[in-house]
Amino acid sequence: MIITKTPLRISLFGGGTDFPNFYQEEEGCVLSTAIDKFIYVIIKERYDHKIRVGYSDTELVDHLDALKHELVRECLRKTGIHQRIEIATMADIPSAGSGLGSSSTVTVGLLQAMYAYLNMPQNHEALARQACEVEIDILGKPIGVQDQYIAAYGGQRFMHFSAAGVSVKSIDIQAENWATLNQNLMLFYTNITRRAETILDEQNKNIGQRIDHLRTLAQFAKEACTLLQQGNLHEIGALLHESWRVKRELASRISNEYLDALYQTARKAGALGGKIAGAGGGGYLLLYCPSAQQPQVRQALHSLSELPFNLERNGTRIIFEQR
Repeated sequence: MIITKTPLRISLFGGGTDFPNFYQEEEGCVLSTAIDKFIYVIIKERYDHKIRVGYSDTELVDHLDALKHELVRECLRKTGIHQRIEIATMADIPSAGSGLGSSSTVTVGLLQAMYAYLNMPQNHEALARQACEVEIDILGKPIGVQDQYIAAYGGQRFMHFSAAGVSVKSIDIQAENWATLNQNLMLFYTNITRRAETILDEQNKNIGQRIDHLRTLAQFAKEACTLLQQGNLHEIGALLHESWRVKRELASRISNEYLDALYQTARKAGALGGKIAGAGGGGYLLLYCPSAQQPQVRQALHSLSELPFNLERNGTRIIFEQR
């Protein structure tokens, strides 16, 4: 039996510049961080030749092609496992439609577990790259490539995307600044679950008309990286606000009147900046708010559920292995 543990993430800056249609011609830059909310994958050999998959549904099939769970199906196909296998996935929070990168987190965790099962360990880069192949090249999802890399590597990362490839760098942040950033970030559930693919598909189609917006978002990611390294954390809040003003113009459903009202309420209560996590349209509202103002923000957003979390240094890893 193998168990893997893979983190969800919050994308702070540069989302949208990690689309291949953009970075094949331009420069994509993303600043993202893993958080201590995880998706677990359990994998073990079966006593018969069937494939059993447990998630929100349960599947028991004789042949790989009969699996409805497309991520499991294509990860099994990619790793060459076609029978005698049992897989289960579990999450710390209801993560589908959350904007916290759950689809890519599942994919990375599945690949990590399957390769461990086969005694063929892969490094972080290989896991992220193959997760992109599964989601984008094989399944044709209209998504970017940042989520796969942050799920694999963990920590707080500056990612650069270009036609030459992907580079992932750890950001050198002093311990006290890491602690302050950790304390000042807040997540609130907007009570809206959305399909990211619908928003991302429109965003992908709009790239040609939004080149200047995307260039600005990539530049914000660079500036944010510098601010973190210098310890100018409160400027991160203001930059998040400016970034959100640009990001919401990438597609029509990234925000709406309800989400705009929530964000403005949080700003009036003391949040310096924020955004709707992930593709937008619902899921979680991310805020940067100094600790002194957080009680007022919680009161102003009392109708929403807050998700307490910490920044996470580790990427995907094996937490149990018994043969």
